[in-house]
Amino acid sequence: MTHAKAEAQTHSLGIYFKIWALLFVLSALSYMVDILGFESYLRWALILTFMFLKAGLIISVFMHMMWERLAMMYAILLPPLLLLVFIALMSLESDYTFMTRVVFFGH
Repeated sequence: MTHAKAEAQTHSLGIYFKIWALLFVLSALSYMVDILGFESYLRWALILTFMFLKAGLIISVFMHMMWERLAMMYAILLPPLLLLVFIALMSLESDYTFMTRVVFFGH
């Protein structure tokens, strides 16, 4: 690797400190959800939102996905996203199958 390419791929420590601070704030907010006693769907929505935000920051900055080519990002991120879509579709299908059995078999 040439010297110019090596300099182009280095990142200042400032961005890492900013992301660490943001991760700390998001973690504190997720703990505050429990401390403040949120319940039901609001609690889970907040916890999952903070979890996905933290995971996205970690993947994009600390795993250097922010600086990768678009094809590499698709190759790494698309399969897990497709798995989530398939899991959601299977969940909907299972609910339909269960409700059909209840209607026709009375259980």
